[in-house]
Amino acid sequence: MGKGRILFINQAITPFSPENEASLLGRNLPSYVQDSGRDIRVFMPRFSSINDRRHQLHEVIRLSGMNLIVNNCDHQLIIKVGSIPQARLQVYFIDNEEYFSSQGECVDAKGRVGGNIDERLLFYGRGSLEAVRKLAWQPHVIHYTGWFCSMVPFYLRRINKETAFFSGTRTVLSLVGDGFSGVIDNNIERKMKADGATAKDLRLYQNLDYLNLMKATITYAHGIVIASPNVHPELVQFVKENKRYYVDYNPDQNAMFAKVNKLYETLVGANTLNNT
Repeated sequence: MGKGRILFINQAITPFSPENEASLLGRNLPSYVQDSGRDIRVFMPRFSSINDRRHQLHEVIRLSGMNLIVNNCDHQLIIKVGSIPQARLQVYFIDNEEYFSSQGECVDAKGRVGGNIDERLLFYGRGSLEAVRKLAWQPHVIHYTGWFCSMVPFYLRRINKETAFFSGTRTVLSLVGDGFSGVIDNNIERKMKADGATAKDLRLYQNLDYLNLMKATITYAHGIVIASPNVHPELVQFVKENKRYYVDYNPDQNAMFAKVNKLYETLVGANTLNNT
C-alpha cells in the first residue's frame, strides 16, 4: 500500500487526555493507519490539564505566532508538539492562552459547556487547518473525531474559497458516544457570518444542542465512521438515511480500522492514495 496523507484532528488523545471512547480512538486509529503505510499528522487541543513539562511538549516556533480573528478580536495561535513513543506518534497541539491553556476540557464534570465554547470551537477548527497550511503538507483526507472538531468542515470550505491548498481534500467524521448538555450560544451564528458563513450554513447551525451540531457536521462530511456502540441512535439513523459512504461499528477494532482505510480509498481514489 502506498502512503496517502491523512490528517487527524481530534478532540482528545490518550495519554494526554483521560481515557474515553474519543481519546482511545484518537490514539489507536492514527497508529493503525500509520502502520498500514500512510503518512499522517495528528492534532488536538492543548487544554490546561495537559502539562508541558510532564507531557514533554515544546513550542514549534516556525508554526506559531499567527493571529486568528474570532469575534472581531485577534487571538494568537500557538503550536506545540509532543509524542507517544510507544505508538511512534507525534502530536501537534493547538494552544491559545484564553481558549485552551487557561481552560479545562470541553465540558465540566456535569457535562455542561462553558460560556465561550462557541469561540473555542471556531478557533480550534480554523487553527488546525491554518497550522497544516503552514506545514505545507496537503492532506488527501481530514479525519476528525468528536464534537469539539465540528467547525473543521466549515473552515475547510471557507479556506478553499481563498486558496486551492485543500483542493480535492475529503473529510471523514468519526462519531463516538460523547456529548454535552445544554445549547451552544446562538451568537455563534453572528461569529460564523463574520467568517464567511452562507445562509445555508447558518440554517444548519441554529439551536445548537449536541444532536443539531453533529447533524450539521455529518451533513458536510464526505464519509462517516460510526466508531462506537454508544453513538446516539438518532445520529446513527441520520447517517444511514443521508450518507452514501459510512463505516458501521464493529467490535473487532482491527476489522473496523481496515474498513476505514478502504473508505479513504473510496473517497479519494485508490490510485491517488497508493501512488503518492
